[in-house]
Amino acid sequence: MGISKTDEFTATQNEIASMMKALAHPARVAIVEYLLSVDTCICGDIVEHLPLAQPTVSQHLKELKNAGLIKGSIEGKAICYCVDEAAIDRLQSYFNGISRQMNQKKCC
Repeated sequence: MGISKTDEFTATQNEIASMMKALAHPARVAIVEYLLSVDTCICGDIVEHLPLAQPTVSQHLKELKNAGLIKGSIEGKAICYCVDEAAIDRLQSYFNGISRQMNQKKCC
């Protein structure tokens, strides 16, 4: 496998790429959508709404958390997750910037 040259890119470029990579799986998109539909969530609740085993859901949650897209807090023996609004704001800002640039120039 080739060497990744992530250090050759800006911190913002690496952050956006990490978040988009985490969202590049339909199960993770479904998890984000579910978290947006509830106030807080325990991992077991998510499993009931997805056609995936609990260990698989836990792995997807880990990837989303590592990418900074969700936050988790421990409440007793349960972990409650929520979408990190600041991360979504950064993604939205990034795509808004792309949209502005596209509107300023005509492309093929």
